[in-house]
Amino acid sequence: MTTHELLAAIEENQDVDDGDTVTDFMAQERERGITIQSAAVTFDWKGYRINLIDTPGHVDFTLEVERCLRVLDGAVAVFDASAGVEAQTLTVWRQADKHKVPRICFLNKMDKTGASFNYAVESIREKLKAKPLLLQLPIGEAKTFKGVVDIVSKEKLLWNTNSDDGKDFKRKPLLETSDTELLKKTVEARNALIEQVADLDDEFADLVLGEFSENFDLVPAEKLQTAIHRVTVAQMAVPVLCGSALKNKGVQPLLDAITMYLPSPEERNYEFLQWYKGDLCALAFKVLHDKQRGPVVFMRIYSGMLKPQLAVHNINGNCTERISRLLLPFADQHIEIPSLTAGNIALTVGLKQTATGDTIVSSKSSALAAAHQAKWEGEKKYKQNRDAERLLLAGVEIPEPVFFCTIEPPSVAKQPDLDHALKCLQREDPSLKVRLDPDSGQTILCGMGELHIEIIHDRIKREYGLETYLGPLQVAYRETILNSVRATDTLDRTFGDKRHLVTVELEARPTEKPSVTPVIEYGESVSGDLLKASQEAIENGIHSAFLQGPLLGSPIQDVAITLHSMVIHPGTSTTMVSACVSRCVQKALKKADKQVLEPLMNLEVTVARDYLSPVLADLAQRRGNIQEIQTRQDNKVVIGFVPLAELMGYSTVLRTLTSGSATFALELSTYEAMSPQDQRILLTRRSGSS
Repeated sequence: MTTHELLAAIEENQDVDDGDTVTDFMAQERERGITIQSAAVTFDWKGYRINLIDTPGHVDFTLEVERCLRVLDGAVAVFDASAGVEAQTLTVWRQADKHKVPRICFLNKMDKTGASFNYAVESIREKLKAKPLLLQLPIGEAKTFKGVVDIVSKEKLLWNTNSDDGKDFKRKPLLETSDTELLKKTVEARNALIEQVADLDDEFADLVLGEFSENFDLVPAEKLQTAIHRVTVAQMAVPVLCGSALKNKGVQPLLDAITMYLPSPEERNYEFLQWYKGDLCALAFKVLHDKQRGPVVFMRIYSGMLKPQLAVHNINGNCTERISRLLLPFADQHIEIPSLTAGNIALTVGLKQTATGDTIVSSKSSALAAAHQAKWEGEKKYKQNRDAERLLLAGVEIPEPVFFCTIEPPSVAKQPDLDHALKCLQREDPSLKVRLDPDSGQTILCGMGELHIEIIHDRIKREYGLETYLGPLQVAYRETILNSVRATDTLDRTFGDKRHLVTVELEARPTEKPSVTPVIEYGESVSGDLLKASQEAIENGIHSAFLQGPLLGSPIQDVAITLHSMVIHPGTSTTMVSACVSRCVQKALKKADKQVLEPLMNLEVTVARDYLSPVLADLAQRRGNIQEIQTRQDNKVVIGFVPLAELMGYSTVLRTLTSGSATFALELSTYEAMSPQDQRILLTRRSGSS
């Protein structure tokens, strides 16, 4: 992956400054090392402290990317210069937009056959709808790539062709005598850059039009750099640089650009921080299980300070824990430190309950004060406090799993070991869901894709020494209803001398907008006193009924429940209230016209022209709906929607059809109603196999 090459290149560079080498460490601990480094590496560059977080590029790990973006102040988007914007680039770019993260673009692999600087820049402009600011031009492309031109300073950077690690390079001003063509091209590019930045930044426009309108050549590099910084931080445009990370070419200017154009922590405005007023607020964005240290929690500190032996409160888990040690993740070793302030990334040891995505504060009272402040502000600003909660908890939306399968230990005696391994893996990766099948008692793994489940299976074997058996992969369907129905139910039980009696009347109806969780409403006849005493029990009952629908036992979505009346005999337990409500909801769902929803995937296949026809014919057989066919240099890119159920083992078929030359990317688009015929086939197949 390109980002790993970049990460390795950056690590190579930092030992120019500090004299340490990281290669031994990399060789000895390659597998374990990359896991930790893909979380975070801290290093210093020309007087700046940089915390680098690497993210995976595969669509099955979208949550991992989202989690990392959540804690970043700025990002470097790495592109393959021969491919430009790919399917996964779009997904990550949209996530960065959502979290308002300023970006720099790095066109990597400029020395690869087929690399095209202009094509890659054009794809950023067209597909990402971004405004690229060209800060460099390549000197040569593919096999002839040997350096870059710095457009801002009108200098050329040439790497020594005999140097493998890319540290040996010369920076020289472009001269009229020896670089006539290159200088002309650079001046044109610089003038275009100045005009572009002036269009976006009023302060710079005033300066250029006032003092330098006759000659853009005289605009000082520092003034241009400051203006580029402003428009980058405001996310109005993206600086573009290029190089080859594997050969370490172009990485040093990229590090300079990171310190020059991306924001420092003080320049980022996190709205939820105002509720904390300088108190500790940190986000646990990754958990790793280290054999010696136990759980290691990576944290981004937004405000306040972290220290070893400090007791902290976890808002999500509603528990207080103590940090035993605080570490900084340098590339070759973890250095123990006495304290760490806002803006930094820390590794904490000793937190046993904290999971990925949890918000950590100094105490429960601090959390309550912040919640109170957020609620008050939220009601003023949003007229409801759910937005305020979202700001407060600083969490990450966890996508719903689309695949599931059974997992079994090698023997019954090993079940507790498997449970422990899965519990640890879930803390690291909240997109992995584990549940017990109520009928068979089997453990069910639910994940984001085939690769996701394969990797979990492999990690259980490698890290926990357990040889587990996976059942066949199955698609995670959902269920809904098509019409409104009413139902009543009474639960009457006597235990000892205590009578538990509940009567419920409710209505289930389809919602107008999609909703994964039940929409719960109360009729006018339901009293406030009753809700005060029983609302939690009522809602627990509704939620449990939504876990398994009447058709396939799949979760219910897009359904609203209105409670019209409820009579509770004095002394009836809340458990009985929940049970009665749950049973009544199930009764209503059974009476309604039922509909199976299936996951519909966005599919993008990149294929050579010669193989386009068989790929299209195959997709037609898979109930595929082709949206468009684009041209990407010598390849065709097929974009469309295909039901997930039709894509089992697709990678093997595609490999065979195209002699291994095609690639594809998948991501969940939506859940869509199946046609009556497809639904009948599915239900017949399920009832036949059960």
